[in-house]
Amino acid sequence: MTDAHDTWTAPVAEGPLDADIRVPGSKSITNRAYVLAALASAPTRVRTPLDSRDARLMLGAIYALGAHSQGSIGGYLVHPLGPGRVHPDETVRVELGNAGTVARFTPALAALGTGPALFDGDEAIRRRPIGPLLKALRDLGARIDDDRREAPPFTVHGEGGLRGGRVDLDASASSQFLSALLLAGPSFQQGVTVRLVGGQVPSEPHIAMTVEMLRRFGATVDREGAEFHVAPTRLSCPEYVVEPDLSTAAPFVAAAIATGGTVRIAGWPQRTTQPGDWLRSLAPVLGATAELDAAGLTVTGSGTIPGVELDLHDVGELTPVIAALLCFAEGPSVISGVAHLRGHETDRLTALATELSSLGADVRETEDGLRITPAPLHGGKFHTYDDHRLVMAAAVLGLKVEGVEVENPGTVGKTFPGFAEAWTSMLG
Repeated sequence: MTDAHDTWTAPVAEGPLDADIRVPGSKSITNRAYVLAALASAPTRVRTPLDSRDARLMLGAIYALGAHSQGSIGGYLVHPLGPGRVHPDETVRVELGNAGTVARFTPALAALGTGPALFDGDEAIRRRPIGPLLKALRDLGARIDDDRREAPPFTVHGEGGLRGGRVDLDASASSQFLSALLLAGPSFQQGVTVRLVGGQVPSEPHIAMTVEMLRRFGATVDREGAEFHVAPTRLSCPEYVVEPDLSTAAPFVAAAIATGGTVRIAGWPQRTTQPGDWLRSLAPVLGATAELDAAGLTVTGSGTIPGVELDLHDVGELTPVIAALLCFAEGPSVISGVAHLRGHETDRLTALATELSSLGADVRETEDGLRITPAPLHGGKFHTYDDHRLVMAAAVLGLKVEGVEVENPGTVGKTFPGFAEAWTSMLG
């Protein structure tokens, strides 16, 4: 990763763009596929996965817990979790980095194995919420020591399996809590029935993604309102092909809109559960067109962006890029429904308000979002807080503002290694 003191000067667009882009595989799909492959009854060949820090952390995590993988043409062959450790009393370490999917999806796998597993990572991961998930796993029979921190570091003591059954879960802070239980549910002795309690769960598309992928691996998943049931079963999927990451495509879509140009994104799926697909609906709201065909998605901006009110509750990860784009709008905008972003890689709402305002915009936090009033912008240092989405937001701002110095651009390697090179190439 690039040193935090390094900076990248975001390049300015000289006029409307005309570019072709190909984005890497979806992080969300890649890491779910690796978890399901680890729980399967036979090896799974995961094709066109994302190769990034988060994806490598997931491969490292399942390896530590007993699921070996090997590189193959266009992806990885992932073997299921092994029968148990040679030395079950030895504690293995599961490195989390700052990867929410790794921190939330793998503790259940440790509970299914044998022996203790210590989960820890970057300082930032210790501030990300996980308490409700640990409580639910305990209720389902897991033994977990966290010294009441409800955050990493914590130790899961595997005892060869997990009872499973019914459990109440508050997933209002992250839909990943629910996905974690559903993904592992087929391997629980009684399966799992999760009843959602507490506030509304963010990012419904990610829940749909989890359910669809479980079914692809042969699981039976039923939903009735706020209750989900996954029956115990043996999973299997000889080959799984990962879609392009549509959330990572967001800055490129924004680039077309911001410059009044055209960007073609190759391989955009005709049907998908990815929340990033919502960008197709967003484009017309912002005065652009979005046309999907067999080759991919073509977005063309009109040159003007109206002020808008957007509820991004289900697509919160797009907020940084959209907030930066709305700094170029003709009038004020409001983003709502994203209070849960305070518990992401950083407090994204505070970070966006601080950094966008520091370059001249009038961006203020609300209880569940941001109020953006465009104003003349100027260059300066844009701090990214070890958050890949903030690097992408800064790049969008730099399209029309000279001298945007992006701190620690290498942190974008979490989801798109080579982003800066692809971005510069787009500008031609």
